[in-house]
Order: sequence, then C-alpha cells, then structure tokens
Amino acid sequence: MDKKVTSDLIHKKYSAAAKSYCKTVPSPGLRQRLELELDRFMRETAIGVWSKGKELTDAQVSAYNAIYTDGNQAPNALYWELNSLVTNYGGFRVPDLFLALVKLDEEGRAAQRFVDFFSTMILLFAAADDTITNAEADFITDCCIALCEAGTRHGLSGLAPTSDSREFVTEEGGGTAAKTEAEAEGETAAQPEAEAEPLPTLEELLAELDDLCGLDQIKRDVRSLINLVKIRRLREENDLPVPPLSLHLVFLGNPGTGKTTVARLLAGIYRAIGVLSKGQLVEVDRAGLVAGYVGQTALKTEKVLQSALGGVLFIDEAYALTSKEGTNDFGQEAVEVLLKGMEDHRKDLIVIVAGYQDLMEQFIRSNPGLESRFNRYFYFDDYTGEQLNAIFLSMCRKNGYEPDEEAKVYAADLFNRMFEERGPNFGNGRDVRNLFEMAVSRQADRLSRLEAPTREELMAFTVADLKAAENFYEPEEEISEAAPEEAPPETPPEVPAGESPTEETPA
Repeated sequence: MDKKVTSDLIHKKYSAAAKSYCKTVPSPGLRQRLELELDRFMRETAIGVWSKGKELTDAQVSAYNAIYTDGNQAPNALYWELNSLVTNYGGFRVPDLFLALVKLDEEGRAAQRFVDFFSTMILLFAAADDTITNAEADFITDCCIALCEAGTRHGLSGLAPTSDSREFVTEEGGGTAAKTEAEAEGETAAQPEAEAEPLPTLEELLAELDDLCGLDQIKRDVRSLINLVKIRRLREENDLPVPPLSLHLVFLGNPGTGKTTVARLLAGIYRAIGVLSKGQLVEVDRAGLVAGYVGQTALKTEKVLQSALGGVLFIDEAYALTSKEGTNDFGQEAVEVLLKGMEDHRKDLIVIVAGYQDLMEQFIRSNPGLESRFNRYFYFDDYTGEQLNAIFLSMCRKNGYEPDEEAKVYAADLFNRMFEERGPNFGNGRDVRNLFEMAVSRQADRLSRLEAPTREELMAFTVADLKAAENFYEPEEEISEAAPEEAPPETPPEVPAGESPTEETPA
C-alpha cells in the first residue's frame, strides 16, 4: 500500500468523520472538548489495535501521523518512537469525554453515535497495513463493549456495537476468512520448533555489560544513552519539544578492547528500549562494502544495509573506506551509499563505526555527511595488566582450565609486562586470547607424553605452558637443549652492525 495514499485517505476519512460527529453534539462546551481531546484518544486506540497485530510497518507509522482533525496539530512520530509505544501499550481505558457524552444525553444518541464512529475509525486504522487479524478485530470488539458497559454502569441503557469487527478479518494474502482454531492448532502441532527463544530483557543485557572486565566509562556512557532516550520519550508524551537526536556512534580505541562485544549488546539494548525492531548485529569492514569494479560497490553496500535493517551495522576499521587515494578507489562510493541508507532507513537502522582514534577522527572529518550523523563518541581504553590477567583467568574458568599457584603468579607478572611494554600493535584482549590458545596447545603437547593424565592434570596450566607465548618468552628449556649449538640465541637478535634495519622490514 502506498504510504502517501494511505496517509491521505486515512486523514481525509478521519478528519471528515470526526468533524461530522462533533457537529451532532448539542453542548458547545463538550463539543469544544471533543475537538481538543478526540485526536489523542483515537491515536492511543490505534496504538492498541496495532499492538495486537503483526510487526509494526511504515504504513502504520504513516497512518498514525495522519490521525488528526484539520485545524489541530499533526503528530510527527518516527518508527522507533511509535514502535516503543506499541510495544509498551498499557491497555484500553474508557475516556472521560465518553462518560461526559453519556451524562449529556439520557437517550444515548450522542454516546451511540460515538461508539459507531469509534468502531468505524479503528477498523480503518487496523487496515492501514492491508491486513486485519483476528486479534485486532477482537481488540476492537472488546473496546466497543467496554464503552457500552461503561454507559450502562452510568445509567444509560441500549448501547451496543452495530457491527461485528470479525466480519472484516482478512488473511495476509488478502483473503476473506481467518484460520479456524483447528487449523491454527494443527500448524502449531506440526511446527513445534518454530517457537523463537525469548529475547534478552534490558536488565539481562545490562547485567551482561556489567560483567565485562573494565570498560567503566563505556558502561556509564551506555546508561546515559538509555536515560537520554527514556527522557526524550517522556518529554514527547508531555508535549514538550525534543532536540534532534542521532544514535549513530563512533567507537574509538585499539584492537581487542571490547568494541564488537559492546556493539552487540547495544544492538539488543536498542531493541529492548524500542529504538530498533530486531536488534541483530551485522559486522563488516572495507572488504565487505567495497568492490573492485565500477557499480559493484553500491550494490554490495546496499545488500549489507538491507541485512542490517532493524539492527546495528558495525563497520570495523571504517577509516579504511577513505584512507586510500586515487581515482580507482571506490571507498568514497561506499560512504555515499551508507549515508543515503542511513537517511532512508533512519527509523530502524543504527550504524556504529570503529577504529583507531586518530584515523577515525580523520575519517569523520572527510565528509560533512559523516560529521552531521556521527556526533557521539565512545572511547575504549587499553586494558591494564590487572584487567588482562582477569580476562585470562575468566577464559580459563569458562573453558575448564585452572593455572596452578606458580602459574597464577607468573601470569599476573606476564600481563603487567605486556601492558607496560605495549606498542602500537598491542592487541589487548586479542593478545590474551592468543596466549590462552597457545597455552592450551602447549599443555596438550605436554600431557600427550603421559600415559593416563588425571582430571586435575587435564585442567592445570603450568608456568611452562604460559612460557610458550610467542614473541614474549623463551621456549621450554628441554626444547632449547635439544637444539643445535649454531641455533639462533633464545632472545630476539639485534640488527647486525652495518645492516640497514629497513632490509628486515617488509615494504
């Protein structure tokens, strides 16, 4: 269904019907009240009916923004804002303005006309996505019954819905009959595995974030971002102005500092607070976006964008898109497609770019469009020696290994030295994982010499296992003894006198 046609049709029908109904109300004061409060009530009920249907669509967002009477202010909700309202809908409540109608007319004419107007309009809103489900029809019926029962409780008899909402139920493909209960039960029995696992809650995601080693400032930044979204929503609910808000992020820091892990958690958090509809993480780098021939980069980048809709697109080492020079580089083309995609899908797509601080700052400054969309920065500091050791011990516990006491002391000293002697290629958590994997391999070599290693031996790391870390520590003593005398020294050799260091350095 075309969005413009949908919004125009719904606005014209609703505004005309609302004005026509209000003219029938004999009390000038109540008529003025209806003109002020009716739009808000009808929008709230539209949210309720959509909460009983399928996943929110752009057509429904367009329809929501069309629910206003000429002369009143039009709403301007974004997808994520409306999706949050639909997700957190609290249930139907009979409005005070309806009870005022009940008191106004003892014969119930104004109240009955309201029920008729209400049911017709809500059916129109339910059909905004070309589909009316059983659950939506039942919701509309229940709302009409609630209005009639409220009138009865206040002394007005004879109120009743004049149409059955279930008569308007359609199938997804445009059919005219809903599935029977037997058919629905048969599908459920035939496909029990189709039930999706429950998505993690906001509390669970934040607990997982808190469990990460270090990253204290990042944890504070994430909570500040959540608070910002929540307060923005409250201001909107109280008809207060809200400043423009960009939720796209720049992650600055060295490799192995947890950027991808935090991006994954943020994708889930954005979903949990209603910013995103799905919350998946799609991770790419330059190679995943840029092709080698004219025209291919746009197609490749657009395909990645489509896969990320409803979630977070995480671009690692994003600076590589603009760091190359020459007319044959297509990185800039990928950036332009990304910027257009971010604009076209701003309601349900978050982009996070990541990389080294200096290079990323150059990347953001390379294009005015990047500067305008990426104005929120998260800084990932290097892990300290103590934090690196904590990460290593956590890996050991999760994988069923236990360093002996001597190895624990050695590991603590090892990671302190790794931190103090770190260079530009320091890998943080990646270096820890590499060391852990090498220690596992070294332990396997050691235990293979035993005839029947015990459970304790299968779990234990020794100092000898840890010393196998490449580029940091010398090989095990028995291996060096077996080496020929002319073997190179155990410590890295210095560059021989008279030899240019550049000859040893790859071009």
